[in-house]
Amino acid sequence: MFTFLLVVQAIIAALLVTVILMQKSEGGGLGVGGSPSGFMSARGAADFLTRSTTILASIFVLLSIVMAVIASVRHAPSDIDTSLVKQAPATQSAPAPANADPLAGAAGNAASAPAANGAVPLAN
Repeated sequence: MFTFLLVVQAIIAALLVTVILMQKSEGGGLGVGGSPSGFMSARGAADFLTRSTTILASIFVLLSIVMAVIASVRHAPSDIDTSLVKQAPATQSAPAPANADPLAGAAGNAASAPAANGAVPLAN
């Protein structure tokens, strides 16, 4: 259903662009000015292209709203699956002190270790 509406939306958008480009320029864009009897006259308002632009734009907006509602309902939030949550081990060792430096032990061991390959040991 959503794919069908998406295709209809694309066709309406293409038709809307075509109809807008087919309209005669009134010369009023960006404040350039135009004739006072152009767009707002009864003849200009009753023009086929003006009416078709209004109808296609209305259908485009309504279809956009309908598709947004369908998409929000289709992708509604669901319950969180907790089946893959890692369980805490049953036995835990004593926790390390909070302010202990994990590399402090390694540096102390390296200083007291015998020199290998002619390396000079670290001085304390």
